[in-house]
Amino acid sequence: MSDSFLYTSVLDPLAQPLLDELLIEYDSRYGTFFSAEGAKEELNKYPPSAFSPPYGNFLLLLRDGKAIGGGAFKRYDDDTAEFKRVWTHSAHRRQGLAKKVLIELERQAIRQGYSRIYLTTGFRQPEAVGLYRSNGYSALFDTTADPETIKTLPFEKWLSVAPSSLSLEGTTSTHAVSHHA
Repeated sequence: MSDSFLYTSVLDPLAQPLLDELLIEYDSRYGTFFSAEGAKEELNKYPPSAFSPPYGNFLLLLRDGKAIGGGAFKRYDDDTAEFKRVWTHSAHRRQGLAKKVLIELERQAIRQGYSRIYLTTGFRQPEAVGLYRSNGYSALFDTTADPETIKTLPFEKWLSVAPSSLSLEGTTSTHAVSHHA
């Protein structure tokens, strides 16, 4: 079993199965709660270029050449990257992969000059809330309120750790851009 990171494009065919499953997951949790188009509108909200250097990036976690997780970020402001679509394929959950993706995205955000992360998650994603809270993200909402009354839950994290001090045992990082895109 060999895991590696690949920085690529949202349009990379390797990403499509992961994005397809994300669409199904969002639709099953939210349906048309946020939009009549459902998750499709959210996933198409930003052009692929928003998740491309120099201001953004798109990451896949590959196992034996297949995407099993991923995430992306785009510019929020001069100092802040906004993380989007941190995701683990349903067949590969409960292995700590989302945390690996999160840490690698933080490392890349630092390399691209960001000092702060901003992100949101939905009120029907308690796993994501747990992931962010357990990895140093501060809730920018009233955590005592019913999440359904807030709907979109914002978080932030200030990045002060040098990227070289972050370690991912058993995971290699590839910074090449895929030629599949």
